[in-house]
Amino acid sequence: MQEKLGIFGGVDPYELAPSSWINDDLESLPSIMYPDMRVHHPNYNNELTQFLPRTVVLKKPPGAQLGFNIRGGKASQLGIFISKVVPDSDAHRAGLQEGDQVLSVNEVDFQDIEHSRAVEILKTAREIMMRVRFFPYNYQRQKERTVH
Repeated sequence: MQEKLGIFGGVDPYELAPSSWINDDLESLPSIMYPDMRVHHPNYNNELTQFLPRTVVLKKPPGAQLGFNIRGGKASQLGIFISKVVPDSDAHRAGLQEGDQVLSVNEVDFQDIEHSRAVEILKTAREIMMRVRFFPYNYQRQKERTVH
């Protein structure tokens, strides 16, 4: 009998059946997942549309809160991100989520804007048309920095 050696600890990844993988146990995954293995694996999401830019429209009555917080800005060099969304707020119902990068608000580019200017635009607008995209990688980098 020939011994199997390699990066998979002696296991041929093509012999693994999806039922043998344990959900949420990333240590049980092989080091490499070939494309045909990813299709049926519960921990692998092949759906990329969540990362595409989308438009969110909010109407804010005078004196009302936006229902979300932002962090970042020009000083961080990573942009403006949604850092908190109030549950059951209009922002939450519109689909905003923590980790969304704000690309623009009412056609004002937010990718290289000062934090204070971004807050001013958001607070003074009555109708807010936001272009956002879910960008968790840069959001995590943003959180690791001390700039809000």
